[in-house]
Parts: sequence; C-alpha cells; structure tokens
Amino acid sequence: MKFEDLKVSVQEIIDLIAAKQDREANNKLLEVNETLDEMLDHAEEDEDLREISRYQVLLNQLHVKINGEEQVDGE
Repeated sequence: MKFEDLKVSVQEIIDLIAAKQDREANNKLLEVNETLDEMLDHAEEDEDLREISRYQVLLNQLHVKINGEEQVDGE
C-alpha cells in the first residue's frame, strides 16, 4: 500500500484549492480517486480498508469544497 503517496497527493489537492486552482485540484482529485479505487480492489487487511475509507471520506469532502454542494432533486 502506498498511503504516504496518497497523503502527499491529498496535500497537493489542498494546496491547489488554497491557490484557487479548482480545475487542477479537481483533476488531481480524480487521479487520486482512481488510485484509491485500485487500492480498494487489492486490499486484504482490515486496517488497509479502514485507511482507504478515511481517504474516501476526505476526498468526498474535498470534492464538495471544489465543486460546491450538488443540488438534490426537488430542492
């Protein structure tokens, strides 16, 4: 598992958001999400699954920060 690489990539996303470079931040987020999906497909240990889950929650929060909250039908 390469959680250190994920940590660095997430920090890059945060830095891009802070620099108001939303398009680049979103592209990086999509890239990291793909990596996370691959890691999830190959994860066998419970601890790895928990760590992946934490990153998924964080990436979802960053997605909302970049793109704003998506409007739900009927609201």
